[in-house]
Amino acid sequence: MRKIITIGESVLDTIFKDNVPMKSFVGGRVANAACSLALSGIETLMVSECANDHVGDIIVDFLKRNKVDVTSVDRYVNGTTAFSAIFESDNHEPQLVNYGTYPPDRFDVVWPRINEDDIVLFGSLYSIENAQRSRLYEILQYAFDRKALVLYLPGFECRLGYSITKVMPNILENFELADVVIGDAADMRDIFPNEDGEKCYR
Repeated sequence: MRKIITIGESVLDTIFKDNVPMKSFVGGRVANAACSLALSGIETLMVSECANDHVGDIIVDFLKRNKVDVTSVDRYVNGTTAFSAIFESDNHEPQLVNYGTYPPDRFDVVWPRINEDDIVLFGSLYSIENAQRSRLYEILQYAFDRKALVLYLPGFECRLGYSITKVMPNILENFELADVVIGDAADMRDIFPNEDGEKCYR
């Protein structure tokens, strides 16, 4: 039976207003997509990493409660789970600060079994950062070779301080690997500034 393998970051988002924490929740569009898919009754696995700490427990417990298979979530011991502080500003444009430390040997995950016609969904910042890029690419190439359907959600946010010129090779490589690219207007504006929809597509 067809299953869905999702690959993305495991992060806890906390919203601050006037420097006071207001709400915390598991963030990342891929992780939340995994939960939505699993709750709809589809077998869904999450491939990710988070530390063996309290924040990591919150994230993994959230995934489990939402029926996501976490067999391929690496619980590393030499570091801390990613934490994203979101500060609301006067102009309503959120300011993000990311925290978290990773071991030198990144993305040491148990590879999921990928069969023909399975769906592999990957994206966001996790798919463009060089720290885990080589191992992530190996899994995506494996999915391609196994004739899985590969979906890419770019999710590049220039406000996080990433230089588009530095990560563009990885983004373009992701486009090449994907059968389908799913992005909204904000994604495309960040990746292709000052271009219209037709030019982005081409």
